Amino acid sequence: MRVVVQRVKRAGVDVLEEGNPPKSVAQIGTGVLVLAAVSVGDGVEDAEWLASKIAAMRIFEDSEGKMNLSLEESGGWALVVSQFTLYGNMKKGNRPSFNRSAPPGEALGLYEKFCGLLGERLQGRVARGQFGAMMDVRLVNDGPVTLILDSRERGF
Repeated sequence: MRVVVQRVKRAGVDVLEEGNPPKSVAQIGTGVLVLAAVSVGDGVEDAEWLASKIAAMRIFEDSEGKMNLSLEESGGWALVVSQFTLYGNMKKGNRPSFNRSAPPGEALGLYEKFCGLLGERLQGRVARGQFGAMMDVRLVNDGPVTLILDSRERGF
């Protein structure tokens, strides 16, 4: 699994359905926006590692203004949005290939598992976009602080 984690002051997601106005499905205040992708061959251990890492990353400021608090400690929220395009491959030509992204049926189960595991660590403070939907994602990036984590490249 691969995620992009952005520390935010606030974030939200609107689902776009043809012929209808945008529908707000989630919004958070201080916390992180997590764009998450599932790759072919990913399993529960990938979701467990990422949920644990995201909850424990010390990227929030303490009383002295130093990035020393985790999402767990700060009481912040996570907004998780599925984004299979994180596995886009541009090796050939100018159109990305998404052959490393897990098929939707396989990816949905692991995405749900990941959200559940993160919710356990954050005492339920997890909001979600709508898996597989066209979405508008709004955020105010705090810092900006943006990190990329990949469960197969844990040193990345």
